Amino acid sequence: MKTFSKLLAATALTAVWSTGALAEKWDMPMAYSATNFHSATGAEFAKCVTTGTGGSIEIVTHPSGSLFKGGDIKRAIQTGQAQIGERLLSGHQNENAVFGVDSLPFLASSFEDAAKLWKAAKPTMTKLLDAQNLVLLYAVPWPPQGLYFKKEVGSVADMKGIKFRSYNSATARLAELTGMLPVQIEAAEISQAFATGVAESMISSGATGYDRKVWESLTHFYEVDSWLPRNYVMVNKDIWNGASDANKNVIKGCAELAEYAGTWRAVEYTQFTLKGLRAGGMTVGPASEKLTKELKDIGVTMTTEWLEKAGADGKAIVDAYHAMK
Repeated sequence: MKTFSKLLAATALTAVWSTGALAEKWDMPMAYSATNFHSATGAEFAKCVTTGTGGSIEIVTHPSGSLFKGGDIKRAIQTGQAQIGERLLSGHQNENAVFGVDSLPFLASSFEDAAKLWKAAKPTMTKLLDAQNLVLLYAVPWPPQGLYFKKEVGSVADMKGIKFRSYNSATARLAELTGMLPVQIEAAEISQAFATGVAESMISSGATGYDRKVWESLTHFYEVDSWLPRNYVMVNKDIWNGASDANKNVIKGCAELAEYAGTWRAVEYTQFTLKGLRAGGMTVGPASEKLTKELKDIGVTMTTEWLEKAGADGKAIVDAYHAMK
């Protein structure tokens, strides 16, 4: 983030400053805590835009779902209740299956493959969001997703009946196929959900578990590296169209820096957060061979189902991704 801050300063110095214009305030709701690396990247992006436009556009971030809950953020931006915001891309899979391409188990399990998948998917995502009155600015991946439990788990059979925190269609389906009980819980509510027993497990990155101190309730984290979902930042298209060309260029520049810096922050944060989970007292390590095989079999089922729902757009993305490998 220090490097990112230096880049922001350079952007501000070279930006086209808007003088004499009335300042616009853009509210930026975010679902995750202020300490989460996505939120930190978003805050630096906001500073970059505010400084780079000479204050003619001031972006104010609202982390932890404090302005709108995670599930309400996209709608708030579409309707102009907020000008800009961040949301988990796969959180919209119930609207269009294509939005869930980054949550297909074991399709892209590394940062390198996730970058290729995003390159293949970005044109389609941009088009889909444009049709919903939204402009895509940047997207940053989470670290690889692993499984959290409050007991040792060696097979899918061990998961039966466990209350499982879901955050999109893919995680809800994963729960169904493993015999767990899906419970929809937003990121800001994770700690309370585990503390009160509303949920007993989840699939998420080490970053989420570390930020929410889940070792206070859970005991095991299995590094299954199932997928790397993305958070993305979007702006209301009417608001975007109303911005000057100079300010649009500043925003685009800041967005490119944010995507680059956020992605590398995710890479660096991966091992740091796993060490943090261990320090908190959790058992951290790879899943058993049996569990890994069973999960990969489930992944094949979920991918087949997704391709049927996603249609031609989904197939084109997956084909383009495989062509890069």
